[in-house]
Amino acid sequence: MNCDEVTRDLDAFVDRELAADAVAPIRHHLGACASCRQRVTDREALGRLVRSVPYYDAPELLCARVSGQVQRTRSGRRLVTWAAAAVLVLSVGGGISLVRSAATRSDAAIDDVVNGHVRSLMAEHLFDIRSTDQHTVKPWFLGKLDFSPPVVDLASVGFPLVGGRLDYVAGRPVAALVYQRQKHTINVFVCPASNATTTLRARAVRGFHVHHWMRDGMSFWAVSDLNDVELMEFVRALQTI
Repeated sequence: MNCDEVTRDLDAFVDRELAADAVAPIRHHLGACASCRQRVTDREALGRLVRSVPYYDAPELLCARVSGQVQRTRSGRRLVTWAAAAVLVLSVGGGISLVRSAATRSDAAIDDVVNGHVRSLMAEHLFDIRSTDQHTVKPWFLGKLDFSPPVVDLASVGFPLVGGRLDYVAGRPVAALVYQRQKHTINVFVCPASNATTTLRARAVRGFHVHHWMRDGMSFWAVSDLNDVELMEFVRALQTI
């Protein structure tokens, strides 16, 4: 696919409305195109902001004045339109400023990793490489990322490695390692830690448990619908190996 074709389907891709066979070519293109990855990041960020903007009712005095103008002249109809637009612009602008000032990088990262986890399950694209052998999964990432993710198998403690794939967090490619606990899937997103990254112990987001930690210059996010006690057991096992 080229950039024009990806741009055409980008909104549907971000909203997870594409069929599974249409997702793979876009993912392949995003892996090589930084500008299209940035477009994905911008659309996801805009979606978060719009969903977070509070709704403000117009002041009663403004409503009364607009209503009076409508009843008196046709020009009042134009005033209604402009007043409504002004209220909307002020509400959205004020809401976005408030969200931007209150939001943190960690909040955005949480949304990205949870969205990535859900997307991998809904689009049936959980694996680019399916294997329980860490010596098969780790080399697969060579040449696909500008870093080498640590890959370990935790089958001995009940959390077998089952594969991996490329994914995206904050618009950049990351390694997604996939583990299993009975019927529960655990996604572990791995990327180099930035100076702005903050450590988050645990969060519950939309029914998923999220754990974040940093080690040896790498940032790790573990996401699953597994109960938090067992997920914490998994995290501790991964941190000590």
